[in-house]
Amino acid sequence: MKRATNAASLPDIPEDVRAAVLEVTNRLKELPGALLPVLHGVQAALGYVPEASVPLIARELNLSRADVHGVISFYHFFRSKHAGRRVIYLCRAESCQSMGAATLEKHIKQRLGVDFHETTANGAYTLEPVYCLGNCACSPAMMVDDELKGRVTPEGFDAWLAAEAT
Repeated sequence: MKRATNAASLPDIPEDVRAAVLEVTNRLKELPGALLPVLHGVQAALGYVPEASVPLIARELNLSRADVHGVISFYHFFRSKHAGRRVIYLCRAESCQSMGAATLEKHIKQRLGVDFHETTANGAYTLEPVYCLGNCACSPAMMVDDELKGRVTPEGFDAWLAAEAT
């Protein structure tokens, strides 16, 4: 059974977050199964789904906060904190694993000083695992923001990182 969140119980939400959530929910709430499209829309607008936005999303979709939080926490794609300026998605699927992704993963984590779901201290990069980028013929693969890269080696990653710094 769906339960609406009482408007009086909404916590303080920064105005930019409130405006983005209301724009997205007003545009998408009539879709069947609107929660996923709404969460994608909020993350596209803000770069993440702020914890403070959960009660507002729940109210606008006539869901419980637990419903919204459960979906956010179930899908690794959704972030509840700001990501780095660039997001590096490293493929962990079988094809990439068989072509050296474990070595590449270890190298990238060491080079950036982060683990999966973490952001570098300078806020430049967030490292995220994905379980297939659909680039199996060019394994191992990674994607930086929306740019797909194939046959990535530790040396190739270092070259890319050096080029980013210039």
